[in-house]
Amino acid sequence: MGVYAGPVQDLIDELGRLPGVGPKSAQRIAFHLLKVAKEDALRLSHSIAEARDRVAWCQRCFNVSEGDLCGICTDDRRDATVVCVVEEPRDLVAVEKTQEFRGRYHVLQGAISPIEGIGPDQLRVKELLGRLDGEGVTEVILCTNPNIEGEATAMYIGRLVKPLGVRVTRIASGLPVGGDLEYADELTLGRALEGRRDVD
Repeated sequence: MGVYAGPVQDLIDELGRLPGVGPKSAQRIAFHLLKVAKEDALRLSHSIAEARDRVAWCQRCFNVSEGDLCGICTDDRRDATVVCVVEEPRDLVAVEKTQEFRGRYHVLQGAISPIEGIGPDQLRVKELLGRLDGEGVTEVILCTNPNIEGEATAMYIGRLVKPLGVRVTRIASGLPVGGDLEYADELTLGRALEGRRDVD
């Protein structure tokens, strides 16, 4: 049982379930929300409700989208023959910031992680394979994170895609091993993209 009155403890508990928010941070955020003007706190809850109501997954690439297709998928200037595979929408944003890539994306919505019970079936791998033929894809760039899960995911997808006669490349390792794409600076990530290599 928590130390604080029911609603306060409930708020702390819910905040503590957010990624990267430990018990002390959850407590600090909860008390901040109780101290600010009521309309400020309600604006946050309204933003959360709006995002949940209006934002869904793009039906083609699984990026966040307000419609059936995201802005990148509906942009005719993008090269549909090259697909960059990323783990999460935030990784797509990191690649876009480099301004080095003008193709399309495929968001897996995670990475293979046996420890967390995430296998290929929990990811958008089937959907990726379904896109290759229909969209005339000639190259798949594996832009998963340079950590154990990201490497395992890249290897798995590479083994599925290569026999289909599609070129499979992996971003160069200008990125620190064990790092996250979203924290990479634009120049490093841009160079990693430029220096991508064919997957064996």
